[in-house]
Amino acid sequence: MRLAWRAGGILAGLFVCVPLHYLWRALGTPSPWPRRFLAWTSRRCGLVVTIEGIPRTADTLYAANHVSWLDILALGGATPTIFVARDDVEQWPVIGWAAALNDTIHVARDVRSSVRGQADMLRRALEADRAVALFPEGTTEAGRFLLPFRPSLFASLFPPLPRVMVQPVAIDYGAASDDASWIGDEPYGLNARRILSRPGRLPVTLRFLEPIDPRDAGDRKTLARRAQAAVAEALDASARAPVPL
Repeated sequence: MRLAWRAGGILAGLFVCVPLHYLWRALGTPSPWPRRFLAWTSRRCGLVVTIEGIPRTADTLYAANHVSWLDILALGGATPTIFVARDDVEQWPVIGWAAALNDTIHVARDVRSSVRGQADMLRRALEADRAVALFPEGTTEAGRFLLPFRPSLFASLFPPLPRVMVQPVAIDYGAASDDASWIGDEPYGLNARRILSRPGRLPVTLRFLEPIDPRDAGDRKTLARRAQAAVAEALDASARAPVPL
């Protein structure tokens, strides 16, 4: 019953948001409906999103750790961001379609010859004053742990663009990290079913950290290391924080 109720709510959100999205597009105005749909879907999946820090809303590359496909719902519902996602996300039910409506930049991370063109697409989005979210680990395989941030797509920031900053974001599910994680060989459908069937709420905190100026970093590898270190410190500080009684 819980699975059916939540899935039905997500479909109801689609029926409301998609026609309104196309109406806004037809009128030639920016559409708020992909963001509203992601926020709606995050609530239907049981997420309770808390924001710490001040998110930049333009001229920004969010560099976030990656735990689950739920990260897209939480971050996309909380900010006016578009995403950089793996090319196979286009094939995911509901999420892939919603990602397309939200101008997602799809990348083939295993095809080295395409990295330059993908970095150019990301750069054009940033030049258009957009906020773009990147998961530089490239996978959710580490779960609650943190993998090195891949520097390849940070190349889009060099030479540096005026006003554009990198804002590290720590996505923290706290004690529910194991429930939220998508790791191993678990198919997307089974993972989604598990999440939608889970009783209770799933709290997640988005910590928007101090922005990094690419000009100060000097190169993409240093920028990737600095962003990863900031996220790692925020997650570690959270893990060490006392549990309220």
